[in-house]
Amino acid sequence: MKDKKSKKKDSFRTVVSTPNAPKAIGPYSQGIELKKLIFFSGQIAIDPATGELSGKDFTAQTKQVLKNIDALLASKGLTSANVVKSTIFLTDMSKFAEVNAEYANYFSFEPPARSCVEVSALPMGALVEIEIIATL
Repeated sequence: MKDKKSKKKDSFRTVVSTPNAPKAIGPYSQGIELKKLIFFSGQIAIDPATGELSGKDFTAQTKQVLKNIDALLASKGLTSANVVKSTIFLTDMSKFAEVNAEYANYFSFEPPARSCVEVSALPMGALVEIEIIATL
């Protein structure tokens, strides 16, 4: 087991961090770069400027989530075209069409592979969370 105080950098991976996306609200990184892939942590609708949840409905929260994803991608010089896989977590699957409409606008050309599941709850009372894997 690694000592929690150890800050040794692994030679095979790099932590991705940007102030333009919400700070982690727990013990995780915004993303991990591994060779030619970056695994980004799930994003909820936190406004990075305030640290508060933004939007009260599925459409508004999805828009903020996608802005946060855009900021993470931009921090590595990437765009939505670099995303190869996404997973969407919804607290109410009956709102899938609303989320899907915003998602379709964001990934308008050759969208990535995707999974979508309903969950009972998300951090901070969020309605939507999306995580992505991107290629360099």
